[in-house]
Amino acid sequence: MKEHVRPLPNYLVQRFQGWKATTYNENRSWYRRLAEDGQHPRAMVISCCDSRVHVTSIFGADSGEFFLHRNIANLVPPYNPDGDHHGTSAAVEYAVRALKVSHLIVLGHSQCGGVAGCHAMCTGKAPELEEKTSFVGAWLNLLRPGFERVKDLPEAEQVNALEKQAVVISLENLMTFPFVQAALEAGDMTLHGLWHDIGEGGLSQFLPEEGIFEAL
Repeated sequence: MKEHVRPLPNYLVQRFQGWKATTYNENRSWYRRLAEDGQHPRAMVISCCDSRVHVTSIFGADSGEFFLHRNIANLVPPYNPDGDHHGTSAAVEYAVRALKVSHLIVLGHSQCGGVAGCHAMCTGKAPELEEKTSFVGAWLNLLRPGFERVKDLPEAEQVNALEKQAVVISLENLMTFPFVQAALEAGDMTLHGLWHDIGEGGLSQFLPEEGIFEAL
């Protein structure tokens, strides 16, 4: 390990120093209050790892506003208390039970590489993702039910529709968590599904009664 762990690249060091000298210094008391009082975010956002999805910028959020969890294709697995390691489920549990967030948001996006990978895997074009050694493939299997819903659409429309199914499937799986259901039924929390168009800067919300995404 010693020969592989290196000091941070200079460009990142310079960016940190610039942030410390400006943003931090100008808001020093706010950051100290955050440190002393702990976090009290109003919402949890589950989004994709994709570097183009800048959640805090989209909503103009400040430090302490969002409890963020990112993973491949913004997926949530179904409730499965099997004693194994479940990073996403643990984040949801902490947000709902400990932080008591008022809003739980699943945010999908356009040109999602994870969703495209799932589509390729489901159509037999990515055998490497079907290998037992592929962590990505095993994770993307969560989205297979979504592929079944879109596979009869024209091929050119399938990936975009599957991106939105990644949001819907995650919302459905969130409903299998007893503590999520309890918070919803008590009126302490609401669920939201969103899809972000990176190129156009658009945002659409899922309307469950109509089964569609409507632009905001």
